[in-house]
Amino acid sequence: MLTEREEAFRVLLLWQRDGSFIKESGLSPFAMELALGVCRRHLYLEYFVKSLTKKLPSLEARVILEMGLFQMFFMDVPDYAAINDSVELAKSANLGESTARLVNAVLRTARRQGEPALPPQRVRRVSVENSVPEWLVRRWFDVYGGDRAEALAKATLERPTEWIRVNLQKTSAPVLAEKIGITGASILYDRFIEIPRDVGVKLLLALPEFVKGEFSFQNPSAFEVVKLLDLKPGLKVWDACAAPGGKTALMAEMDSSLEILASDSSASRLEKMQDLMNRLGLTNIKTEVIDLVPASATAPQHSSLSSLVSRLSSKFDRILLDVPCSNMGVIARRPESVYRMTPESINEVAELQFKILENASAALAPGGRLVYATCSPDPTETTRVIARFVKAHPEFVKVGEPVLPGLKDSRLDGFFAQALEYKK
Repeated sequence: MLTEREEAFRVLLLWQRDGSFIKESGLSPFAMELALGVCRRHLYLEYFVKSLTKKLPSLEARVILEMGLFQMFFMDVPDYAAINDSVELAKSANLGESTARLVNAVLRTARRQGEPALPPQRVRRVSVENSVPEWLVRRWFDVYGGDRAEALAKATLERPTEWIRVNLQKTSAPVLAEKIGITGASILYDRFIEIPRDVGVKLLLALPEFVKGEFSFQNPSAFEVVKLLDLKPGLKVWDACAAPGGKTALMAEMDSSLEILASDSSASRLEKMQDLMNRLGLTNIKTEVIDLVPASATAPQHSSLSSLVSRLSSKFDRILLDVPCSNMGVIARRPESVYRMTPESINEVAELQFKILENASAALAPGGRLVYATCSPDPTETTRVIARFVKAHPEFVKVGEPVLPGLKDSRLDGFFAQALEYKK
């Protein structure tokens, strides 16, 4: 097990130093659980370490201590194994005998004393207990009130539910569930199968049914977003922020008569989308690199929006904008994101979102529908962007209320989506 702890240690150090994504590291299941768990509870574990030490140890020692504490208090690992392996990890990382002795002493003290008392002040307590930065907890208190803010913070620690999206062009959900041995699982919208906790995603990736394109991985919140488009046979659809392609593929699977353009500002991300389309057998999707907010009008390898519109024989009937965001609604799935957020970064991404919405809307046909979606519920990225856009463009009107799938079902991601129609 030392090797798996060394893997987790390496990845956590990279994350601490340069913000590297943990889920993209290809860790073994135990190492992934350990690394993601330490990341999710980092602020609490850091608080725990500070309560046990007079002087904050080196970054490497802190990571090992956080790993040890997480195993002792949040994993099904015997205390003696967590302590001994943490000491061995300090030695294998060449941190010296003094660090190994420190790790041993601190973890034994933690076993003897138990978890530290939490701060008495509520905002600070919620921040520490749930490892959400204090400024963000205070923001949630201001926007949602204390009880809902605390519930949101607790939800960030939950292990997210994983789902399969069944390709109904090739099979059905009950048939696929039986073939791959997931019986009695929850099925939503006739095409999403909840993956039981004891079924590993890596195991599913190796199945012939996956290779043959009978299923993909996607949260059902995507279906709630796509439903707002009110798709009809033969429509011309633009998925303008398409990569990695999940919602594009969902639309193509729902109706093979749709004429779909999937674009993204990243050529490499679009190349990966082509692999997805080939695996799923989808033939009604074209891809193109389009930067909706180019740094310059002459950006190489990027089509401009004006050139796209000029090439169209007619504008799009439907546009889906799943815009870049803070990821505030999917912190449990992307725990690194909560530590990268700042009030300034949220304001910056909201400005980018508005520019994308304004630019993309120029390609919508009169009578057409655009759906603005973001995996954040924060008003700065959602209702305020929509209000600003509708005020600047009164020819666009909101259709119904916004959709927030995560509010009605905690297994769904925290998306926001609002439909707009062009009434000119």
